[in-house]
Amino acid sequence: MDALPTEAVDAAARHLRDILGIAFEHAHPQTAVVVFDARCALAIALTEAYRRCLPMATFIDFDAVAPTAVIAAFALLAPSDLVVLIQSTNFRLDAFRIRVELFKRDLKVIEHPHLVRMPGREALYYIESLAYDPAYYRDVGHALKEKIDRARSGVIDSGGERLVFGSPFEPAKLNVGDYRGMKNVGGQFPIGEVFTEAKDLEAVNGRVRIFVFGDTSFAVNRPDTPITLEITNGRVTGTVDSTPEFDQVLTNIRADEGEVWLRELGFGMNRAFSKDRMVSDIGTYERMCGIHLSLGAKHGIYNKPQIRRANARHHIDVFAVTETMMLGDEVVYRDGAWQV
Repeated sequence: MDALPTEAVDAAARHLRDILGIAFEHAHPQTAVVVFDARCALAIALTEAYRRCLPMATFIDFDAVAPTAVIAAFALLAPSDLVVLIQSTNFRLDAFRIRVELFKRDLKVIEHPHLVRMPGREALYYIESLAYDPAYYRDVGHALKEKIDRARSGVIDSGGERLVFGSPFEPAKLNVGDYRGMKNVGGQFPIGEVFTEAKDLEAVNGRVRIFVFGDTSFAVNRPDTPITLEITNGRVTGTVDSTPEFDQVLTNIRADEGEVWLRELGFGMNRAFSKDRMVSDIGTYERMCGIHLSLGAKHGIYNKPQIRRANARHHIDVFAVTETMMLGDEVVYRDGAWQV
């Protein structure tokens, strides 16, 4: 396991210092606990960066203690204290649902999961993605939310194919590091997303080309040729240039849910990721600056009359080739950047 270069750790420390100070407003005498592992180079680099930023924090090696010791450390924290989770995979503490339980205690939470999936150059992209520009994230994020909430329709132009959202949108949600007025402070990093979905799922029709999808192992899968999805009344009804791996994704969804709904409309904002700068973990790449959609009935943020939550099992991210994104008559995305 080759260590990341010193300058990468230096950059991580700079970015984390901004996240802690600006987004989380974490300062003495607030306490912090950092739970980490050392199973991959990126986890080791982030742990060192946090040691520089939080010299008074308690650091716990997850692999060196019993789960009860981790839970006991959380129990000592007071509301507004901070927990950082640096995870090569994803920490498990039996029935203790870490983020849910920590938020119940009004603790601030920063999660860095699945780091082992991003080795080498991908680790450097990940560190770059932690840069926190409040003027960009907050100003552009809130501007996008305002336009989404006001729009009566939308269109994705993916190079000659058009996917039409013939419906207003659900109130947009922000993941831009602005926690003012929010009950829970924190979540999974990196950040950079505004998301919504059509109020009327069946008002979504047309075709859209996707260049990446999340496969059955939750990894980024980039086919040689973009796959065209045919959408009828909010459901995937056909594909062009599909691959066996993508066919398996659709087969799995249909086996469990009967049909393939298109739900989330995500406006990714993180400029560290693009079509040419990719990481393998789909949950991280989801922040890519551009448009992503979800396939499958599962999208717990919004309730829909056609979908019973108990039967909704799949949420598969797919990433649209996007020449432009329009909300109403206004172009909000062009040439790989937000136009707001």
